[in-house]
Amino acid sequence: MSHKSDIQIAREAQKRPIQEIGAKLGIPSDDLLPYGHDKAKVSQAFINSVQDRKNGKLILVTAINPTPAGEGKTTTTVGLGDGLNRIGKKAAICIREASLGPNFGMKGGAAGGGYAQVVPMEDMNLHFTGDFHAITSAHNLLSAMIDNHIYWGNELEIDIRRVVWRRVMDMNDRALRQINVSLGGVANGFPRETGFDITVASEVMAILCLARNLEDLQKRLGDMIVAYRRDKSAVYCRDIKADGAMTVLLKDAMQPNLVQTLENNPAFVHGGPFANIAHGCNSVTATTTALKIADYVVTEAGFGADLGAEKFFDIKCRKAELKPAAAVIVATVRAMKMNGGVAKADLGAENVEAVKKGCANLGRHIANVKGFGVPVVVAINHFFTDTDAEVQAVKDYVAGQGSEAILCKHWAHGSAGIEDLAHKVVQLAESGASNFAPLYPDEMGLFQKIDTIAKRIYHADEVIADKSIRDQLKTWEAAGYGNLPICMAKTQYSFSTDPNLRGAPTGHTVPIREVRLSAGAGFVVVICGEIMTMPGLPKVPAAETIRLNTDGQIEGLF
Repeated sequence: MSHKSDIQIAREAQKRPIQEIGAKLGIPSDDLLPYGHDKAKVSQAFINSVQDRKNGKLILVTAINPTPAGEGKTTTTVGLGDGLNRIGKKAAICIREASLGPNFGMKGGAAGGGYAQVVPMEDMNLHFTGDFHAITSAHNLLSAMIDNHIYWGNELEIDIRRVVWRRVMDMNDRALRQINVSLGGVANGFPRETGFDITVASEVMAILCLARNLEDLQKRLGDMIVAYRRDKSAVYCRDIKADGAMTVLLKDAMQPNLVQTLENNPAFVHGGPFANIAHGCNSVTATTTALKIADYVVTEAGFGADLGAEKFFDIKCRKAELKPAAAVIVATVRAMKMNGGVAKADLGAENVEAVKKGCANLGRHIANVKGFGVPVVVAINHFFTDTDAEVQAVKDYVAGQGSEAILCKHWAHGSAGIEDLAHKVVQLAESGASNFAPLYPDEMGLFQKIDTIAKRIYHADEVIADKSIRDQLKTWEAAGYGNLPICMAKTQYSFSTDPNLRGAPTGHTVPIREVRLSAGAGFVVVICGEIMTMPGLPKVPAAETIRLNTDGQIEGLF
């Protein structure tokens, strides 16, 4: 049993040149734009050339509601990709890029763990190929052009109290949530209140992840609403004439990044919208490209299935016309215990009763995912403290739900530890059992869509919204936005909007605080409870222990 840290294991990786990894998927080296020896972008010309091929099979990896005990969703995504390659399938992985904010805050890196990781881990968790910087720059170019337009006479008659386009940066910084700009006199413009969100919450990020190509990207950027006039009519990004320059800044960021797993299998790492406030999936470009050149594509959606999987199905699959063949729900014995009421400090001790009690959370996720018509298998991500009786309790429970739970030891053993799951996923995918359909039709009213998600996925009794919010939704419907899907912004820790309500709560209500129209991305954001679009750093941020060692290697990114 290895107790090396993730970063030690990643550092010892025997990486192959990225051209070799591309060759596994039939990408000629001329179509790889290298960033060093171990990262490359895939050219648009190559992407265009494979569009007439038939799609491989799409596998979604999702999870139970996250607990501080950690579920290992990315670790399982990577392990399963390696496992499918091990049993002779041509498989690729599609995951999101990491945001700097959480890296230096609570979470540390986001590239898998143990012997199921994507490398180069340090680069992926830092600047990588610069995609997030490009998104930040494009977003803030628009911010600057809006204030500049107002300064030079405000020809569009923007009501400066109703500028809805904020600024972004890729850092957790609570001090910037609400700020005043243009202070200091006439030369600096008209003072107004605004603020910063984190880059991964930007509508530009969502658009980059949903756009089909550069033309679609520019159209969607132009469609973004940036402000309103006094008569409440919308001012669009294209009215500010920023869409062309923004597209130029995003031209390279649109192309998917190719890297490799520890076992030298191909992984696309591209895009990274937050899953609790945005739609939480990697880019459509990366996923659809991978499906054209691999037989199996394993992708993940952020946080628990109540957020990630629902948005993957109802937003990403709907928009990109994807049909997932199977879904894997990641669970851990430790998380079952926490959902069953055990404190984090006591997770090491065997407690079969708590495991059984906590399984209700898993059961609801299984039923929800099956409700989309997608066959489900449960992956028990193994921790060495798990006892046989605890693992068996989960297996028995899942069998009672009409699915199968498979113990996976990829963290410790790489692909060798996840072969059983790989075989099961192939069996489900080949069976053709998937008859995927989104939860609600496009033509359903916006409030009814919110109500449907709250009742069918969260098992809430009702949705509470002020008349002003209902009126706002009706106004958008009248303006032609009624056919858009809903992107729920809520806590990831619970089915409810109360992060402390674990398990499978019923009888709760979903209060809506605010609704925002993302007209370019093509969804309506519904903000429930206390959700922050700009996180803060914790009392002891991870940044305090991140440093270079004497060999010039990075320490502290786990």
